[in-house]
Amino acid sequence: MTRSLIAPLAISRRSLLRASALGSALMLPAELVAAPPSGFTHSVASGDPDQHGITLWTRYVGPSQEPTWVQAEVASDEEFANILWSGAALAGGDTDYCVHIRPQDLSPGRWYYYRFRAQNGDLSPTGRTRTLPDGPLDSFRIAVFSCANATSGWFNAYAHAAERDDIDLLIHLGDYIYESKLTRSDAVEGMAEARGIEPAHETVSLEDYRRRYASYRNDPALQELHRRFPMIAMWDDHETVNNSWVDGAANHDEASEGPYRARMAAGVRAFHEWLPMRPNPYTRYDLGNLATIFRLETRLLARSRQLDLEEWFAQNSDDFEAAAIAFRDGPLADQSRTMLGDEQERWLARGLSESTASGVKWQIVAQQVIMGQMRMPSDFSSSWFAPGTQPDPDDLAEMALGARLAEVDLPYSMDKWDGYPAARSRLFDAARTSAADLVVLSGDSHNAWAFELEHEGQPVGVEFAVQGVSSLGLDKRTDGNPAAIANSFLGACPELKWCDTSQRGYMVLDVQADSLTTEWLFVPARYVRSVETNGIHRMKVRKGTQRIVAA
Repeated sequence: MTRSLIAPLAISRRSLLRASALGSALMLPAELVAAPPSGFTHSVASGDPDQHGITLWTRYVGPSQEPTWVQAEVASDEEFANILWSGAALAGGDTDYCVHIRPQDLSPGRWYYYRFRAQNGDLSPTGRTRTLPDGPLDSFRIAVFSCANATSGWFNAYAHAAERDDIDLLIHLGDYIYESKLTRSDAVEGMAEARGIEPAHETVSLEDYRRRYASYRNDPALQELHRRFPMIAMWDDHETVNNSWVDGAANHDEASEGPYRARMAAGVRAFHEWLPMRPNPYTRYDLGNLATIFRLETRLLARSRQLDLEEWFAQNSDDFEAAAIAFRDGPLADQSRTMLGDEQERWLARGLSESTASGVKWQIVAQQVIMGQMRMPSDFSSSWFAPGTQPDPDDLAEMALGARLAEVDLPYSMDKWDGYPAARSRLFDAARTSAADLVVLSGDSHNAWAFELEHEGQPVGVEFAVQGVSSLGLDKRTDGNPAAIANSFLGACPELKWCDTSQRGYMVLDVQADSLTTEWLFVPARYVRSVETNGIHRMKVRKGTQRIVAA
């Protein structure tokens, strides 16, 4: 298929005070320098692989800034003694000087080296990439990332993964950039300036988005990650605007920011300029007979507008319980509400059936937002907050509302699949009909979660949700005992089997014929640059069980 084209939590006063107190500890390494004005300004990258081709990316600005031809070379060795393929593309202002070249006729499952050469002899750094495997396959390792806000923490997760030699592929589940103004409430003082993040205001125009990508891609850890591994990338909402849907976004004001469609088009164009991806918003990737990865699009093509609980209760305020039940059984249950749209739903159902019928062992759905059922715990207490702090009354009021909603089986977030239960049921029906060994990968929440997904009382798959690279999650408002918070969520959410709401990092999937093991790696991010780990948590699902066990 080749068609083109959680609401953030308010930081508390105590966290602002803590950030101010620790601001002097912010480490500003000397290697964070501005990108060069000309030449190969942002190293190299590769992505969107298949068995015989992969997209190679660089950015080249010639001395005169006029359009310049750039040649790509692919070799079997790092010294380029055996060049296997070469091709050229034009680097110019129309694409922000970004270059995409896609070699074809490569061999499946092989590592390659590549570089770019300008007309004047300039050479880019050498990149390393690989094609997808074909035929029988015993194992494959995938690193998974999401939610990298450059103003709230360092990209230590990228740096840690870039040093590894046991990864075959990267998947980025979205929020690769943040469109927000640099003075977000969770921003570390001085970090945006130290990293050269631009522009200072919220991104709206094409030039704004281009500048934001350029400043993010100047990060040395992100450059090294792209240089060493191929990536499958997708957008979530922050690549355009927060909490977006097909016709708008919660954080877009047409009166002051212009037409939503124009802003969406600018964000999507900059995404495709700056990332090594072809212009198909959803597609599949086959890992031999081991797994099929389905990359979904859940934001801009067809998603129905998020339901507004606040508006509903304002209009139905006489009897809370009656209003909540009416909402649950009425607007929330509407069969017409969609995440994917009819065409993408049919494509996914067909793909799941084709994958299982051909004997592929795992069906991996890579997408943006949490699919498992989430309910707000009712036992939030002082243990959720740091000792000696006074919880923000607004935070407590919102949690209390969420707990009351849970009493009538209502979720607290309308932006996740919880807000689209009919669409989720259709996806689960397709997985069950095809007898898929379904593994869902999710981002967006900034926290780590593991779910056993159920449909009509029966297991249908598992879900592994990755914590943010640097974006703060529930710990923005609940900075107390993480174990107590996790236990509360486990008690309130029957599908949930484990969570961590306090740490940053990334996931690695070890996909094997008889099992799939996920490890969450936790790294510091907020105030220091480091590749040390704070811990690792592992969980496993065995083929055919659709149940999670400790690994």
